[in-house]
Amino acid sequence: PYSEDLLLSLKESPEEFEAQARLLLAVKLYELGKVTTGRAAELAGIPRVDFLFALGRFELSPVGVEAGELEGDLANARR
Repeated sequence: PYSEDLLLSLKESPEEFEAQARLLLAVKLYELGKVTTGRAAELAGIPRVDFLFALGRFELSPVGVEAGELEGDLANARR
């Protein structure tokens, strides 16, 4: 639970705030090595390829993934 004041100060709807919070949690768990990019994307509620691009906004790289996993991500991005 969070206050209405927080939403007003951030100028976000509850849905926007919750989506951003899920993404931030997923990014942090990925950064700590607790989850894979696939699991983090699932937690954030976005496609895996979108999560990989989101990592760049936080100056993180998906390079830590295994080569086969990255190749699969690239193949999915081309669809």
